[in-house]
Amino acid sequence: MTPGAEVSGSTGGEHVPVTPHWTCGSCGDDWPCTTKRHHLLREYQVDRASLSVYLGSCLAAAAQDLRSVPVTALQDRFIGWVPRGPRTAEA
Repeated sequence: MTPGAEVSGSTGGEHVPVTPHWTCGSCGDDWPCTTKRHHLLREYQVDRASLSVYLGSCLAAAAQDLRSVPVTALQDRFIGWVPRGPRTAEA
């Protein structure tokens, strides 16, 4: 895993990624699994920018490990599910 993509503060049962296949260590689904996505949204509910940076670093690491997976599929998997808020007008 590349620097910045490490799982911070993880404890057992938190649906952490197992590399180099990027599967969930708890449920075996592709990471981030549905449960982890819900956890991440709660954890980063106030700071979606930091969530995007974290997931972007995971995406970069996964792209190195999963070279046979199309980049667009990895983008959808890692960051495509993150809700986007309405854009605000610049003052």
